[in-house]
Amino acid sequence: MSRARFRDRVDAGRRLAAALAPYSGRPNLLVLALPRGGVPVGYEVARALNAPLDVMLVRKLGVPGHAELAMGAIASGGIRVLSADVVAAFGIPERVIATIAANEEEELGRRERAYRDARPPAQVRGRTVILVDDGLATGSTMRAAAAALRAQHPERLIVAVPVAPPETCESLRSEVDDVVCAFAPESFLAVGNWYDDFTQITDEEVRELLRAAEVSAGVP
Repeated sequence: MSRARFRDRVDAGRRLAAALAPYSGRPNLLVLALPRGGVPVGYEVARALNAPLDVMLVRKLGVPGHAELAMGAIASGGIRVLSADVVAAFGIPERVIATIAANEEEELGRRERAYRDARPPAQVRGRTVILVDDGLATGSTMRAAAAALRAQHPERLIVAVPVAPPETCESLRSEVDDVVCAFAPESFLAVGNWYDDFTQITDEEVRELLRAAEVSAGVP
């Protein structure tokens, strides 16, 4: 990659789409984006690959007192993925994990209602699914999403992100069919460090992008 930093998520999505060009035109292709930040990236990928776009709902489980640090994640379908190393390092008991997970399940349900407008989730079985986010750190959220999707029997499952540390990209390769990390810097720190504009995406922006994707695909 000639330019390491991304201007914003639109720029990141377009550059990621270029890395995913071999998947363009495949039958039964589906792009699923992790809200909120993954949706602008996924929108650009879906548009470039001429594929439908939907969201894959998943919630990070933050370490108590260190909410930005993920100890795991949950996804639709009752999937829960934990980082054993993080849980052990902070000595987090199961009752605390269960309480945090229950709170995040409420938010998962709220987003399901907010984003879909009563539309059912896209069908995954037998399709080539590209699972997109705006970047990865530990990858726990993406693992939860991938686990939930594998249970729905896609033909192929691809994880695609603009930026992630090399070890995270490699660790995911045993869990999905392909991993596309457009940029994998050795010195990583945080996803937002690789964006000039990493402004938080709102629920309304997510809804607008999903609607725009429907219109582009000819969905009434």
